[in-house]
Amino acid sequence: MTQRPQPAYRATKGSPLDVDRDFYARIAAGTDRRRLAEEFVIPIRSGRAWTVRAGQVCRIVAVEGPQVGDFNCWSLHNPRERFWAARTRQLHAAHVTTYDRLWSCLPYLRPMLTITADTVDYGVDEHGGRCHDLLGSRCDPYVNKLLTGEDFDQHCHSNLVRAVLPYGLTEFDVHDVLNVFQVTGLVDDRYFMSASPARTGDFFEFMAEIDLLCALSTCPGGDLSVPLWGPEAGDPLDVCRPLGVQVFSVYEELLAGWAPLSPVRYAGRHGLHGPVSA
Repeated sequence: MTQRPQPAYRATKGSPLDVDRDFYARIAAGTDRRRLAEEFVIPIRSGRAWTVRAGQVCRIVAVEGPQVGDFNCWSLHNPRERFWAARTRQLHAAHVTTYDRLWSCLPYLRPMLTITADTVDYGVDEHGGRCHDLLGSRCDPYVNKLLTGEDFDQHCHSNLVRAVLPYGLTEFDVHDVLNVFQVTGLVDDRYFMSASPARTGDFFEFMAEIDLLCALSTCPGGDLSVPLWGPEAGDPLDVCRPLGVQVFSVYEELLAGWAPLSPVRYAGRHGLHGPVSA
């Protein structure tokens, strides 16, 4: 019998991949030791950006039923440091859940947030689909124009662009996303999307490991039960729903012993000799 391949990236004890599950379980369970700092609802087919400070907990909530949300995040103080979907896929999985982390891009490479709770217990469906997707990316008006010949300004890419403008960011800062509440997989090595399994009250929760700027788009495809492109495509407006966001400040006693991690201190010079610009 052929031995099953091992993951390429495996944790050694004490590394940032070796997550202290007891600590994050206490953060998730300690709902009586946190206070609500901010709460808002993002309407359908729109986006919003907000800040989450290191040590705060943030929930994304399906307030009215199934709805996909496209999520970006950056270091609040240095937006060049931003979420890296591809490396997160390699370090954890193509679909993330409790105790997985979202990692930042090079040359920083550190955990930006750790998932503390996920009430969508979807597992693996008969097609190999799983929830909270890192396989795909955001829908955008460019691929829509390519496939339909039409302009549409409420795709997730555009929603995120509008959301981050007040923070001095632009379209060039929007990046590959975490698709919260979205089920995806591969069939014959081709990407597919299935209807979201989220129900009213379901939430996806994380703790910020550094000060974050976050942004979320309520996908114009809604719960993805209606195809967006192809011969069976229709307008999914009727299956679009808002998403709620809650930010909590955690009591200091729960954070005892925790501190944000610094970027990776790579000591080399990429094989270069002579002066290297900062």
